[in-house]
Amino acid sequence: MQSSKSKKEYSGAFYKPPLAVQKTSAEIINEARNTLRTLRTRRPFTPREQQRKLFGSASSRTPENRPPSTFSLHAFNFESVESRTVSCARLNPLDHKPKLLPSATSEEEHSVFPAKLPVDSEEVRKVSNARALLFKTAACGNLLPDKVFLPVESKRQNFEEQAAMSDISKSSNANFPEKLTVQMNFKDKCAPLTYKEHHSKISPSSQFSNQSNPINSQESPLSSSDNTEGAKSSNKSENNVDADETEEEENYWNMKVLPILHELETEDNVENLCHACTILYQVLEEGNMLGKRFKRRSLCLKTLYKLVDIASDSLSLKLAKIILDLKVSGKNLLNVCKLVFKISRNEKNDSLIQNDGILDSLLEILGTEDLGTNTEAFLYCMGAIKFISGNARLLNEMVNKGSVGMLVQLMKQINDIDENDAQFFSPGHLLVQLTAILRNLVDLPESRSKLLEYRAIPELCLVLEKHISDKDVCTNVARIFSKLSSFNDCCTALADCSRCYVLFLALLNKHTKKQDLVVRIIFILGNLTAKNSRAREQFLEVQGSIDILVALFQYNCEADVNGKQWNDGGEFKKLKHPSEAEDVLIKLIRVIANLSIHPCVGASLANNHQIVGLLIKVLEYKSVEECEELVINTTATINNLSFYQVKDSVIQERKLYIAELLLKLFMSNNMDGILEAIRVFGNLSQYHEICDFIIQRKVYKFMITLLDAKHQEVCFSACGVLINLTVDKNRRSILNEEGGIKKLIDCLRDFGPTDWQLACLICKILWNYSENITSAQPCFEDDDTNTLLVLLTSFLDDELALDYSFDSDLREYHKLYWETEFKPVAQKLLQKIQNRIFS
Repeated sequence: MQSSKSKKEYSGAFYKPPLAVQKTSAEIINEARNTLRTLRTRRPFTPREQQRKLFGSASSRTPENRPPSTFSLHAFNFESVESRTVSCARLNPLDHKPKLLPSATSEEEHSVFPAKLPVDSEEVRKVSNARALLFKTAACGNLLPDKVFLPVESKRQNFEEQAAMSDISKSSNANFPEKLTVQMNFKDKCAPLTYKEHHSKISPSSQFSNQSNPINSQESPLSSSDNTEGAKSSNKSENNVDADETEEEENYWNMKVLPILHELETEDNVENLCHACTILYQVLEEGNMLGKRFKRRSLCLKTLYKLVDIASDSLSLKLAKIILDLKVSGKNLLNVCKLVFKISRNEKNDSLIQNDGILDSLLEILGTEDLGTNTEAFLYCMGAIKFISGNARLLNEMVNKGSVGMLVQLMKQINDIDENDAQFFSPGHLLVQLTAILRNLVDLPESRSKLLEYRAIPELCLVLEKHISDKDVCTNVARIFSKLSSFNDCCTALADCSRCYVLFLALLNKHTKKQDLVVRIIFILGNLTAKNSRAREQFLEVQGSIDILVALFQYNCEADVNGKQWNDGGEFKKLKHPSEAEDVLIKLIRVIANLSIHPCVGASLANNHQIVGLLIKVLEYKSVEECEELVINTTATINNLSFYQVKDSVIQERKLYIAELLLKLFMSNNMDGILEAIRVFGNLSQYHEICDFIIQRKVYKFMITLLDAKHQEVCFSACGVLINLTVDKNRRSILNEEGGIKKLIDCLRDFGPTDWQLACLICKILWNYSENITSAQPCFEDDDTNTLLVLLTSFLDDELALDYSFDSDLREYHKLYWETEFKPVAQKLLQKIQNRIFS
């Protein structure tokens, strides 16, 4: 017999007090499991663009306010020579009188091709001794075909303007007059020449370049003779050559390069032309003739420009590779970037791009060229890289080539741009391309580590701050952060940028109706507040933060309600879920749930009539069948808020109505929804009104039935409700219904060794139940008693009970609960059963 003192020691019901005076570590972990929990949700889905464009179909930029993604690009768009210092020297006119082709109008500057003359013509010798020497040896097949490059006065803009409407002077020996009259031969007016037409139709020489484009309007074309002093001086200026060509270089040119250029001029087969371009690049590279310090660079470029009109992406890509590595500048750099951009728009060309190594040349532009001088070229260069980065294999190649560092450095340069600086071509346009590339790069772990290394996150925050009105830029940066914040190290780095909370809330306030931006900002805030208590505090410290959340909640809730569609019969027509408004609500409610984990924030939200009212509204009009994630997130958030038993709590005020709404979830087949509803009842059942509700509406039978679910978390939550119900002696008999005692013992046997928290709860419920039995009666039926004796005896043996196969951290966690939670209660229950048996 136990003494009265001992009996008094073991008397009293086990239950979880509403507010613990001092919590052990086990109690804190238990609360996190039982009540306060962060929520997870899927990252917003970004549909892949069907077409590759500078600005996607969802861009906020109107066509007239953005550079084009489609344009015509021809050989005549390229300049025959690069810009150079204007010479005042005048050259004598030729005896030969060429006919002019009128320049076609284009968005870029034009240049056209030299005329083809007979090899043995006397007039050739009058043009240039050097060219005559070329024609004399052409029969050997080593040199270029007989094209004539006519001399021209270097400063001749007035002449070009008048050439379209006047006759060339008939005098072959006189100097150019101040005003020329050239009669246009309209029979020669034609569209851009095809490759074959280059060899049969006469075209004006390079000095009659198109005057339609004002850029580089002072350029002077190539002189006809490389042997004259004027030509040497001109070539030095054009090609940045400080010394004359050596004999070795001249021999290499004649023996190695010229035969390939000759083939390019005469060959019609595209496959052969591609092969010739490959050989040309190798020859130029071996002869150290790539770059600007190549004396005959202009002649080589002219030959390449002529081939641009041939409709072959493979050939164009090879041409672009050579042209870029010859380090063109100005308009030619822009045009070749446009050429690569056009090729990269076709996804089928990704394999060509990978094989031809054009990526190296594009990245070199970003790393070496001047942004202010070549802004538009940078735009199309980055546009091409953006398309390339959409290919997984090329994306890995980009990372290996150091693209992350280049892009971060370039982003810093763009951030330093003064928006009022007229030389720059809209920094926003550049940032759309750059951030789109980074958006693709962050998928790779190597890129993410590099972004952290180069401190890209603060720089991206600065982009948001400076371009907060640019929806396209902000959306791309939000996409980057939504990916980065899904990884712990990146999320921590973003959380350390204290200004990010102000920026994100400002974006939500400014772009409330731009769903694809809003949903990503909300997702980022959800990630930040899920992992960092300080982030929750910093969020709340931003003035008006909760008001912005409430405004977004109201706007999207109304949009969701109004977005429902009904068929002709008056029945609800099921739409694709989640809708845009639902997606925002899912992620917004997740933020509220995560914020509520912080004691100050959670207590404040529990008292917020607007927040709680909107959560209740979602449960009123939305079913779990319509949108599972939204209803479950809403229920979980109510569960978090119901934990705070504070004065003026709206949850407490409306607890009976909430309980009524949650019954809908019990009627569903959604186990996750049922689990969340049980958790809410676990908190609310601490109130007598809710316990009465559970008894009156037979909810307790549902809880007992769920013990058979063989679902560990469901059993745990159901036991939380049952232990609160059995605190009252008058309600303990409910365990006799539905086979409650036997089901509890089965749960103890099935889950005890792996979940000492659950085992502890079951022992507490059985203790409470046994308190209602008189001392003359056994606690349980004989079978149940025997089973309990065996289970409790074995579970209290640490060598038998503790599983040492766990890793060290999990083993310590497991042992902690066994020692602090399960063991004390199990010992008391075992002793009570034994005392009843032997009394």
